[in-house]
Amino acid sequence: MNRIDLSGQIAVVTGAAQGIGLAVAKRLAESGAKVASWDVAGENEAAMAGLGGGAVAVRCDITDWDSVAAALAETKLKLGPVTILVNSAGIAGPNALVEDYDIAAWQQIMAINLTGAFLINRAVIPDMKAGNYGRIVNIASIAGKEGNPNAAAYSASKAGVIALTKSLGKETAGFDIAVNAVTPAAARTRIFDQMTEEHIGYMLAKIPRNRFVGVDEVAAMIAWLVSKENSFTTGAVFDLSGGRATY
Repeated sequence: MNRIDLSGQIAVVTGAAQGIGLAVAKRLAESGAKVASWDVAGENEAAMAGLGGGAVAVRCDITDWDSVAAALAETKLKLGPVTILVNSAGIAGPNALVEDYDIAAWQQIMAINLTGAFLINRAVIPDMKAGNYGRIVNIASIAGKEGNPNAAAYSASKAGVIALTKSLGKETAGFDIAVNAVTPAAARTRIFDQMTEEHIGYMLAKIPRNRFVGVDEVAAMIAWLVSKENSFTTGAVFDLSGGRATY
C-alpha cells in the first residue's frame, strides 16, 4: 500500500461506522490524519475505537443543521479545525418505478444524500477558507452519471451531489480548497440490504470488470484526492465504475 502523507490533517468522514466510510476513515488514519466519524449508527464508537487514539466518534444527523453545527463544534474542540471532509453517508432506498415510488422514501433519500451533503459542505467551508486550505471529496455514484432504472431517487440525489461538487469547486478554487467527487460502482456493503436481487444483478451486469468495487479501492483513490499532492484538480468527477462509464 502506498502511504499518503496526511500528518497534521483533521478529517471528518460522514457515515464512517461501516462500509466505504469506515474504509476511508481507516485509510486516512493510517496516513496520519486525525479522524472524526460523523454518524448516527450505534456502532460508531466501536468502529472509531478500532482506529486508535487519533479517531473520535461524533453523533451527527446530517439532515439537521443544528446537529451538523454541534458535530463541527465538538470536532473542533477535540481535534481542531477541519481540513479534510469525505462525505460518505447515504442510503439507496427502495427499488420502484417512478409512478409507483413512495413519496416519503423519495424525500428521505434526498434529505440524506443531497441535502445532507449540502449541509456538511456548508459547515466546513468557512474554516477552510479562513485557513486558506482544504480538501473535500463527496462520494456520489455511477447512478448519478447514468441513472439506474427503478432507482430514480437515488440516481437523482447522486446527480445532485455531482452538481453541488462542481459548483463548490469553482467557488473555493482561490482558497487552495479542492472539492471533488468520486462515482463508484456498487460496493458490497450494507446498502445492498436495501436493494432487490434483481437490481443488484442489473448493476453487476453493467460493469466490464465483472465485479463490484472494493471499499479499500475507493479509499485508496480518496486518500490521494484529500492529500496536498492534489493541488490543482477541483470540481472534477473521478470514475470508479470498473469501466461502466468512461466519461
